[in-house]
Amino acid sequence: MPAVHDQFIPAAQPVIGDAEVEAAVRVLRSGMVVQGPEVAAFEQEFADLVDGRHCVAVNSGTSALQLTLLGLGIGPGDEVIAPSFSFAASANAVRLVGAEPVFVDIEPGSFCLDPDAVAAAVGPRTAAIMPVHLYGHPSDMTRIMQIAEQRGLAVVEDACQAHGAALDARPVGAFGAAGCFSFYPTKNMHALEGGMITTADPALARTLRLLRNQGMEQRYANEIVGANMRMTDVAAAIGRVQLTQLPEWTERRRANAKYLDSRITGAIVPPVADGARHVYHQYTVRVTGDRDAAQQHLKEQGVASAVYYPTPIHRLRPYLTAEGTPGPWDLPETDRAAAEVLSLPIFPALTTAQLDRIADAVNGLADTNTEAM
Repeated sequence: MPAVHDQFIPAAQPVIGDAEVEAAVRVLRSGMVVQGPEVAAFEQEFADLVDGRHCVAVNSGTSALQLTLLGLGIGPGDEVIAPSFSFAASANAVRLVGAEPVFVDIEPGSFCLDPDAVAAAVGPRTAAIMPVHLYGHPSDMTRIMQIAEQRGLAVVEDACQAHGAALDARPVGAFGAAGCFSFYPTKNMHALEGGMITTADPALARTLRLLRNQGMEQRYANEIVGANMRMTDVAAAIGRVQLTQLPEWTERRRANAKYLDSRITGAIVPPVADGARHVYHQYTVRVTGDRDAAQQHLKEQGVASAVYYPTPIHRLRPYLTAEGTPGPWDLPETDRAAAEVLSLPIFPALTTAQLDRIADAVNGLADTNTEAM
């Protein structure tokens, strides 16, 4: 019989507290709700997270990626090296500017781009590298930046899952030509919806501000062709509240991960590279048995789980060849990860008792696998 618990543990638990509600109401009552003082303040405050880089707020993480590529002049005829093991938005942004993604494999430990695979994939049309700091673990930016500098390539960091992550004490979003963050509700901090672009280049920052606002700084004085990808002041006000809580939430996530690491024996826990600060947007283990059965077992124990991502991007319909095949990509670690990964609850509000329940449920997978033999 399935176990009965007083409270089912969800996979994620977005926070919308009184402070967020009060901030939103304050802005709504002010009458200045789009691209106003809250957005400017949020940009200034977020800069502290990325070594003081220029910050440009937009309406989503996907918009951040797309506008950055546009701002760098990447388009038709260009190729961008990216992982297939990511959310589709990473590659979608490349396609949306008319360029083509070149998919390369990942490292089995970090789930991030394999620098050796990146170096091997650089060709005459390569314009940029897009490392994804997946699950909150930083990519090997030391080696990726070396490759980029040697080959004259731009680096666009997809840091949408990695607010506050770092490598050798340098924060993600402060390595490449630009970094892109998302504030979707399930992220480590959110603004209901929104994104942020970070860059050390003031000229690029200005171009991005034009691109997000119909190509104009002054009303009706359009300088370039742009889009409407602005962040609202309501979103920015919520983001500002969340940003003040991010350090504490991050430490709770890291403490929760450390506790689960010490308790879980029924799956392969996520390793952390030397010098890496993992912020655990997801706590992703590997399950080598029947993953569907594993998820059902966890559910019966009152523990939710999720798979990010069951289908690599190169196997999704928009990226198949005309013949309906995945194309020339040989990505064994990507395919293996897609078949094995399972993300467990890791949100800051988890109690020790809940963490014990999660660990006990995962450790029970060994018994489940034995019974299935």
